[in-house]
Amino acid sequence: MDARPENPRVTDDQVAAEEHPSLRRTFEEQLQTTKDDVLRLGAMVEAQLQQAGEALITRDVELADRVRWADANVNELQRQVNLTIASVIARQGPMARDLRELLSLYHAAAELERMGDYATNVAKLAQQLASEPELPLFPQIPRMEQLCREQLRAAMRALVDVSEQEAREVCARDDDIDHLYNSVYEDAVRLMESSPDRARQATHMLFAAHHLERLGDRVTNIGEDVVFLATGRIEDLNP
Repeated sequence: MDARPENPRVTDDQVAAEEHPSLRRTFEEQLQTTKDDVLRLGAMVEAQLQQAGEALITRDVELADRVRWADANVNELQRQVNLTIASVIARQGPMARDLRELLSLYHAAAELERMGDYATNVAKLAQQLASEPELPLFPQIPRMEQLCREQLRAAMRALVDVSEQEAREVCARDDDIDHLYNSVYEDAVRLMESSPDRARQATHMLFAAHHLERLGDRVTNIGEDVVFLATGRIEDLNP
């Protein structure tokens, strides 16, 4: 006899939990561990970003070096998250909402690892700028870095809370970062035209802003993952 409940609103995940409570407990423990690791990954990337921004402003070569070294830790944690998720999927065979949550965490970890790469690139540019004659940093760049950190923090909260509303707000605010990047571009072009001898420094600042703009796009991707997790729908929220 089929032991499944007749209520069509009962999901396959709920049925699995009733039939195999010990497996369900193991799954939930592994899922929570994975969530904790992804949150830790987000905190590591946020710290990288903050330090890279500070290195840009203060021309601190040693701080930039610390950002670059920290990237290996981000890469390793992302690798661990991937292995855990692959193991859970292979051993537990999750369905429906559980599978969506694992896939969202997997993708979020990949986005965070890429953000760490962008923070590392900003740190490298900080070192290059430090070797040049001092020139005031375009003021939009520190603001971009601050907004990126605020956006990242908000995206991680949305992921933890599975909040569709918070995720959509994160995606909507990405326009602020884009506007600042466009402003940096215009300032860089003007500086190159008026002071060709400063072209190298202007280019470094433009690339720093570009990495921050791309990092902001990756944060938006996490917002889209949260919307997918909450609704089951794939949406492009950063056209």
